[in-house]
Amino acid sequence: MKVLLLGIGNVLFADEGIGVHFVNYIEDNYQFTHCDHQLDITDGGTLAQGLIPTICQYDYMIVVDTVNASGVMPGEVYFFDFDKAPSEIDWQGSAHEVEMLQTLNMMDMVGDRPKTFILGVTPTVLEPMVLGITKRIEAATPLMEQTLITHLELLNFECKRVNDIDIHDSIPSSYKRGVSNIENLL
Repeated sequence: MKVLLLGIGNVLFADEGIGVHFVNYIEDNYQFTHCDHQLDITDGGTLAQGLIPTICQYDYMIVVDTVNASGVMPGEVYFFDFDKAPSEIDWQGSAHEVEMLQTLNMMDMVGDRPKTFILGVTPTVLEPMVLGITKRIEAATPLMEQTLITHLELLNFECKRVNDIDIHDSIPSSYKRGVSNIENLL
C-alpha cells in the first residue's frame, strides 16, 4: 500500500500554513519504515487540483490542513475519515480549503480518490504575509503529532524519532521546500 501524508496550506498566511509546516516538521523529526507499505510526505501548498496526478497514485492519504468548525475555539484538533466528517466541520474556509474539498470530491466521482483521512486544526490567524503560526496553533501541534504517529502505528509503520527539531525551526524554510516540491510534481 502506498500512503501519502499531504500538507496543505498557504505558508504566507500565518496559521493557514500549518499543514505545510506540520508535514515539514514531521519529515525533519521522524523516519518511517514498514515491511510492505510506503509512506511519502509531500508539501502540497495550495495546488489543490494540480495535485490530482500525484494523489491518484496512492491507496491511502492523510491530509493535514486547517479546518473550520462551527462552535469551537481556535486550536481544536480534528482527525477523521473524509467519508465520515463530523457535522460541525464547515468546508467553507479559505479558498484553498474549498479547492481541496472540490479536488477530493472530483476524484471521488471518477473513482481515483484514495482512502482519505483529515488531520486538521481550527486556525486562529489568517493574515497575509505572516510566515509563522500563533501560540494556539503551536500548542495544538503535540496533539496533532501524537494523533498522526498513533494512526501510522495502527497501520504498522515503525515511527522512529530521529531529531528534536522544533516546529518553529522548520517554518523559515517552508516556502523554499514548496518550490522544490512543485518542481518535482511538474
